[in-house]
Amino acid sequence: MHQDAAARRHRYWIFGGLGALAILLAGWAIFYNKTPKPAGPPAVPVTVATAAVKDVPISITALGAAQAWTSVTVFAQVSGKLLTVNFKEGTDVHAGQILAQIDPAPYQAVLTQAQGTLKRDQALLADANLDLARYRGLEMQNAIATQMVDTQAALVKQDEGIVQTDEGLVAAAQVNLGWCQIRSPIDGRVGVRLVDPGNLVSASGSVSSTPSTAAPTNSSSANAASGSGIVLVNQIEPIAVTFTVPEGDFQRLSDLSNQFKRPLTTQAFSQESGALLDSGELSIADNRVDPATGTVELKARFPNATRKLWPGQFVNVQLTLQTLHHVTTIPTSAVNRGPDGNFVYVVGPNKTAIMRPLVLDLTQDTTAIVKAGVNQGEAVVTDGQMTLKAGSPVRIVQPKPAGHTAP
Repeated sequence: MHQDAAARRHRYWIFGGLGALAILLAGWAIFYNKTPKPAGPPAVPVTVATAAVKDVPISITALGAAQAWTSVTVFAQVSGKLLTVNFKEGTDVHAGQILAQIDPAPYQAVLTQAQGTLKRDQALLADANLDLARYRGLEMQNAIATQMVDTQAALVKQDEGIVQTDEGLVAAAQVNLGWCQIRSPIDGRVGVRLVDPGNLVSASGSVSSTPSTAAPTNSSSANAASGSGIVLVNQIEPIAVTFTVPEGDFQRLSDLSNQFKRPLTTQAFSQESGALLDSGELSIADNRVDPATGTVELKARFPNATRKLWPGQFVNVQLTLQTLHHVTTIPTSAVNRGPDGNFVYVVGPNKTAIMRPLVLDLTQDTTAIVKAGVNQGEAVVTDGQMTLKAGSPVRIVQPKPAGHTAP
C-alpha cells in the first residue's frame, strides 16, 4: 500500500510539472509570438529643386555662320607684269595701302605720248586763235571777206575739240598708270596671296606667260570673274553672323524690334565649348521668306574686338527677345505630362509627394515659367517621378554628378 501511494504521488508530480510547462508554453505563445503588423511602403528616393522667383530672358537659338562684314577680291585693273607683292600674308591692311605693283613702264610711255600730243594740239589751237584775232581785225577794216573769219572760227572750234580729246587721253593714261599700284579698297585682313611676282596678270584676274600690251580696263574684262585675283581682303572688325529663323519667330522679332529699326541683342557661342565669343546686335533681315524652308535669313553685326569670330566659323546664336521680370520658375525636368495636362510633384512638410496640376506660361531652355500650381520656395521633384504617386513617402537624395555612371 505504501509503495502504491508513493507511485501515485510520483505520477502526480510528473503530470503537474507537465501541466505547468504547458501553461508556460501557452503564455509564451500568447505574449512573445504575436503576429507583426505590416510595414508601410518604402520611401521613394527623389531629387528636388526649389521654385524661385527671378527675371528670365526669353530668347531663340539658331545655328549661324560668321562671315566678313565686307569681303573684296582684289583684281588687277590693268594688264602687265606683276613686279612686287607688298603685303605679308595673314596681316591687317588699311584702305589705300599698296598691295602689289604692276610694271608701269608701258603705261608711263602711253602717258608721255598722250601728253606730247596734247601739247602739240594746244599749240595748234593757240595759233588758230591768233589767226582768228588777225582775221577779225582785217574784217573790221573790210580787208577780207567775212567767210574767211567764219572758216577760221570753225577751225578754232575744231582744234578746241582735239585738245579736249587729248586731255581725256592724258587723264585715261594717268588713271591706268595709277592702277599699276594695286591698293586695298578697305580696312581688313589679307589672306594667302593668289599670284606670285613675275607673272603676267590681266584685268580679268587671269595669270599668263604671254606678253601683254598696255591697255585700259574695258567693261568685258572688268566684269569677268573667271580669274583668281591678287588676294582676298576680309573685314573682320566688325564681323557678320548670318542665321535663319522660322517665319513665326521672324514675325515676333519684327514686332519687338519695330520692323528691325530697334537693334536686338545677339550673342554668339562656341559650338565646341559653349563659351560666349561676342555680343552684337541684329538689325538686318532678308526681304523674303524662303518658300523651300519657311525661314528668313538674318544678319547680326558683332564688333569682334577680340577676334574670336572668324569668317566661315559656325557658331550657336542666341537672340534675346524680351525679359520677363519676377516670374516663378522651376526646372523643366520637374514638369510631368498626363492625360489631363501638365502636373508636378511637390514635397510636403511630412515628406510625402503631393501631385498638383500645373499651368505653364512658357519654357526657356531648361527653365519652366509657372503661371499657377507652384509657389515660391516649394520643393518640386526633378528626378524619381516615375515611381511616385500622390501620397507616396519620399526620401530626398543628392543628384548624381555629371558624367556619373553606375559601377
